[in-house]
Amino acid sequence: MPVKQATFVTSSSHHTQCPPPDYPEVAFIGRSNVGKSSLVNMLTNNKKLAKVSGKPGKTQLINHFLIDESWFLVDLPGYGWAKVAKTEKEKWGEMIHDYIMDRENLFNIFVLVDSRLEPQPIDVAFINWLGEKGIPFSLIFTKADKQSKNKTQSSIAHYKRVLKKYWSELPMSFITSSTTQEGREEVLNYIDEIISTSNS
Repeated sequence: MPVKQATFVTSSSHHTQCPPPDYPEVAFIGRSNVGKSSLVNMLTNNKKLAKVSGKPGKTQLINHFLIDESWFLVDLPGYGWAKVAKTEKEKWGEMIHDYIMDRENLFNIFVLVDSRLEPQPIDVAFINWLGEKGIPFSLIFTKADKQSKNKTQSSIAHYKRVLKKYWSELPMSFITSSTTQEGREEVLNYIDEIISTSNS
């Protein structure tokens, strides 16, 4: 599914301020330094769409992008060690929670994790919370170009072993690189599949 047009629509501090739920919606979320904005730009083939920053935590609002006038791509605030005030982090947490629980046209959440790292407790806890709430989600292992394919595969296998302590069936997962565009076609085709299935 090639992306022909990606248009920024609005930034919202609360799910009630988001655009009318007129289109299917998929959201992207992850720890503050996971490369989320770069991935959004890679998927949409627009390097300037989402703001990429060397400072983690740059995304602080719910950002909506309309893709080919047929679905919303949503860039959610990152979580983790971004150097912001505790009150700000708590506000992000509430914002993300309310959006996920109450956004009626949310079809899937892509949870981004760094393919180079050990499973982080904050990621595992968030993944398990999504499962407990019955929220449809998938995993994206980012930054695959930063290490060898063998190391990436080994790291992901370890990650899945950890998740299997909690899950009888693991969610769909993808390996991506914003630099080499690895995984772009697979993720976009999966989004197309989700949307097409829901509309049939």
